[in-house]
Amino acid sequence: MQQSQSQPTRTRTRPVLAGMTALALLTALAACSSNGKPATDAGAGGSAAAAPTTPASSAPPKNSKVVLPTGPAAALKKVRDTKAGPIMMTTLAGKKSGVSAAVWVWLPPQYSDPKYAKFGFPVLTLYAGGQSNGYNTWTDNQLPIQEIDAQLAQEQKAHPFIMIMPVQNLTGDEHRALDCSDIPGQPKMGTWMSQDIPDFVRANFRTLKGRDSWGLMGASSGADCSAKLAMQHPDIYAAAVPIDGDFKADSLLWKGHPAEQEANGPDKLISTSKADVKMLATAGGASAYEVGVVKHWVAKAVAPTTVEYYEQPGGNHLTSDFKKLIPNALEWLTKNLAGPESDD
Repeated sequence: MQQSQSQPTRTRTRPVLAGMTALALLTALAACSSNGKPATDAGAGGSAAAAPTTPASSAPPKNSKVVLPTGPAAALKKVRDTKAGPIMMTTLAGKKSGVSAAVWVWLPPQYSDPKYAKFGFPVLTLYAGGQSNGYNTWTDNQLPIQEIDAQLAQEQKAHPFIMIMPVQNLTGDEHRALDCSDIPGQPKMGTWMSQDIPDFVRANFRTLKGRDSWGLMGASSGADCSAKLAMQHPDIYAAAVPIDGDFKADSLLWKGHPAEQEANGPDKLISTSKADVKMLATAGGASAYEVGVVKHWVAKAVAPTTVEYYEQPGGNHLTSDFKKLIPNALEWLTKNLAGPESDD
């Protein structure tokens, strides 16, 4: 069953999405100014055009900021239209992890504007709450982050982000949650998320060199993923927004592997990782327990990791309240990540 706005999102179960067909990849571009300010020219109602993604025939300038797609192009299927353009989906067979699972993609309206055909874009990877196997709340109107981002970009309040929304588990059984990790003897979901997903993005879309334009955000169990991956891979990600997390690696699949479990627990990593990343951690003010958990986690941060804390007044652990956090989260990410740029 889909996650209701009136239900907490700790529960992990989600229905599995059915098969997909091939579609040509999206390649037109758009952006904002080359100094990293949000783009303004494309309207929120625009949609990305479908066209084959082809690597440039000539080598980019030596000091190029833009990273052109390397290919091969993935087979993407449109699964939903939004007021800010289509959401696409594919099955990514990870070469490094051996995991095959669903990934959703949204390109901002700016990306398809020919005026910005030489721009690279920042990347935001989003993790849902619950088990998130074959389903992702960031892809439907429960958490309409795409429309909100398009509007904020038009108002010069947020970057137009490429949004990547991968599944987090391969089953709806919460006892077999993979905790966004390489649990011994289990599918290497940590490698799929941290290596295969970025490789997929670089193969298909125009991005920017370095980590300064790559961010993460997640809600509930997805918050734990965003925090963990940011701290474990500061070479890839510069910032993250964990929304209402409990910061535990608590899958039953860790049984017999306490050392690996501890090494992948966000509650331990926050004081040991020494990752040069910035995070914004939120808690719903209606739950004294959640406020205590998040505040305690934030207090354990050790430099160079920095964590800001935001308490949502009267907030509950519900998608309806997570939705209200989206504008502030996008604006915070915009302040802490590089925006679209070109080499011209």
